Amino acid sequence: MKNPVIWLLNSLFIILIYYQKVETALYLLPVTLGDTSIDKVLPSYNAEIIREIKHYIVEDIRSARRFLKKVDRDIDIDSLTFYPLNKHTSPESISGYLKPLIDGASMGVISEAGCPAVADPGADVVAIAQRKGLKVVPLVGPSSIILSVMASGFNGQSFAFHGYLPIEPGDRMKKLKMLEQHIYAENQTQLFIETPYRNHKMIEDILHTCRPQTKLCIAANITCEGEFIQTRTVKDWNGRIPDLSKIPCIFLLYK
Repeated sequence: MKNPVIWLLNSLFIILIYYQKVETALYLLPVTLGDTSIDKVLPSYNAEIIREIKHYIVEDIRSARRFLKKVDRDIDIDSLTFYPLNKHTSPESISGYLKPLIDGASMGVISEAGCPAVADPGADVVAIAQRKGLKVVPLVGPSSIILSVMASGFNGQSFAFHGYLPIEPGDRMKKLKMLEQHIYAENQTQLFIETPYRNHKMIEDILHTCRPQTKLCIAANITCEGEFIQTRTVKDWNGRIPDLSKIPCIFLLYK
């Protein structure tokens, strides 16, 4: 039989941990990059933090609600307060969103996919929190930028992410040429993304613009079913392009 004193101490320790109050902060809460199991890409600690937060600044309220229910089906969604943060949100509104945090209540920031504040409007509210001297806590989660660099075989000590390239063909070609120059002049990996329905047009432009020996890594559906991450030279990609229609992709160039 177990020592009852030890059993009691262990039980008290577990209770104390469970009921320990979450430190008041602006928590940056990563989400899955697609229809992936929460357990596969997010640590359990994230769920513990989420259960304590009642105020969320989110890129999209509907998808944020779905994500929270995916984390814990017992969360009372209707008791939570959501503040939308997108390209239409005014700087004045964003600043006002932080009032609960200033008053002592923890808040969470949720993006549409991956890590908030990275290529994401969440950066605006984080910047305000930093200016106001409020505590900001980034939590661990999937980042397509970091994961693609890891899997590409490219330079991971010097890389640059450029978001979306210009849509106009002439401007896009100029941008691709400029990025390729950085590769050879600075030994720097170049990353960028495209709207999924324009993935094939992006690849065509890369193949027509970049040098045959330049390497292109295409990383699609990262951490999701059907994940595709392959690196080839521009020359070797010709005639071997996979069907990437409507699939989230990130593109990397290197020498």
